[in-house]
Amino acid sequence: MSAFDIVLLIVVLLLVVVVVGAVLFGVRTLKRLSLAPAPEDPAFIAEKDRQEQSLAALRTAASEANSTIDVAKSAAAAARTEAAAAKAEAKAARAEARRVLDDARAEADTVLERAHKQAEADAEQLRATARRSGEREVAVLAATTREQAAEVERRAARMDERERLHTEEVERLAERERQLTAATAALAAREAALAERERTLTEVEEQRRRELERVAGLTADAARVELVESIEGQAKREAALLVREIEADARGSAEQRARNIVVDAIQRVASEQTAESVVSVLHLPGDEMKGRIIGREGRNIRAFESVTGVNLIIDDTPEAVLLSCFDPVRREVGRVTLEKLVLDGRIHPHRIEEVYDLARQEVEELCLRAAEDALVEVGITEIHPELVTLLGRLRYRTSYGQNVLKHLVETAHIAGVMAAELRLDVPTIKRCAFLHDIGKALTHEVEGSHAIIGADVARKYGESEDVVHAIEAHHNEVPPQTIEAVLTQASDACSGGRPGARRESLEAYVKRLERIEEIAAGKLGVEKVFAMQAGREIRVMVKPDDVDDIGAAVLARDVAKQIEEELTYPGQIRVTVVRESRVTEIAR
Repeated sequence: MSAFDIVLLIVVLLLVVVVVGAVLFGVRTLKRLSLAPAPEDPAFIAEKDRQEQSLAALRTAASEANSTIDVAKSAAAAARTEAAAAKAEAKAARAEARRVLDDARAEADTVLERAHKQAEADAEQLRATARRSGEREVAVLAATTREQAAEVERRAARMDERERLHTEEVERLAERERQLTAATAALAAREAALAERERTLTEVEEQRRRELERVAGLTADAARVELVESIEGQAKREAALLVREIEADARGSAEQRARNIVVDAIQRVASEQTAESVVSVLHLPGDEMKGRIIGREGRNIRAFESVTGVNLIIDDTPEAVLLSCFDPVRREVGRVTLEKLVLDGRIHPHRIEEVYDLARQEVEELCLRAAEDALVEVGITEIHPELVTLLGRLRYRTSYGQNVLKHLVETAHIAGVMAAELRLDVPTIKRCAFLHDIGKALTHEVEGSHAIIGADVARKYGESEDVVHAIEAHHNEVPPQTIEAVLTQASDACSGGRPGARRESLEAYVKRLERIEEIAAGKLGVEKVFAMQAGREIRVMVKPDDVDDIGAAVLARDVAKQIEEELTYPGQIRVTVVRESRVTEIAR
């Protein structure tokens, strides 16, 4: 029962109580009236009228109460009807909810069943995959086990062989020790005999010396001086012959092997070299663009040169301008700036500054990308970011016309090939060769040679001492102390001395050839000197009466040594001494 029903019931009960009370009061009043006398007293009549009015009022109230009760009954009936309808709706809702719940349970059972089936299928697939993976792993483990077993067997065989050789060596050493003991005893006896013989010979030699002094009329000191002079001349001749034999033997073995290694390294690294200068040329779409570049009263060209630091040369060359600067990176930034301005068409001082900032960022990105590509090509992964930036600046740096970054890559490859042939640490030697010219990125900013600058930079950014020493010693400013430094020197010379790799000025080239000829011509017995193959070979013609064959070998070595000490040159210079004997006879 709802709260409304309870309130309605309480109201009905109260009305019933009021009606019952009114009826009882009316009945008691009627009883008193029926029992009273009936005189015609006015007061009695008035009281009776009043009581009748009261009774009428009570009846009216009773009828109103009855009507109220009827209304309440009607409201109660309506309430019961609504409650019944609400109960019916609630029952229908419960039935609908029960039906929806049953449908949901049925659908959930269906989904669950499908999920179970899918899970079983997935589990079966996973089991199959795991089974296949396990079989593969078992096969791999079995193969690995077999290989390890075979390796163990091979090691055991090697150990057995080593043990056998060790036993044989011990036996051989024991036999040799016995022989040495016997030889020592024999030697002691022989030493005693020799001592006795030496004493006898000393006495005989003293007698002979006195007899020779008497016969020759010379003292022992004078004879000794004469003998020393004779032996010294003979020793010099024999030493020259021995030196020539040793050099021939060395050329046939060590030099041949070194030549093979160097030639193989150079052949395996065939990099293209491009010649660059301090001037860049920018082609224009038309000559009218030159006027726009110059600007009103030359304000554009002045702003360009002030912002970029590059000299802009505009002459009579059709549809082209020249950019001149000794800093290659700055020159490239200026070239890219001017190219963007020409393509854009808007050329004024403010626009020049904006485009210069964009061009500088672009060139820096190009330098960084070039350095990263070079590192990938060489195979170096861990390196300080500042060194990567410096390497990128070498993309626009040249040395005798050879691009320095390409030279570093080529030198690293050559050093790696040499190290692999000699069974050395290839990554370390390639790192030394790749970083040996890093100082050239700072030569216009820091005072000193690029080798010392590069060594300081490498040490600052955490490179090992082997790498630092190879960098500072690759031009002999510091004596090379390690095999890494020597191979760095050799690979640098191979890359720079390869024909076509570098170019030099005509003046330096002529001076070098003249000095080579002066060194050879200043030697005793030289008749003519010819510098050949662009100064890489020198032929010395000697007088056959003044220089013999052994003297020719000594002369070639002296000339080569003096050239090494006085001149700087890429690659190597071959010295050939020609001694020609001619005999002429006339037949009559």
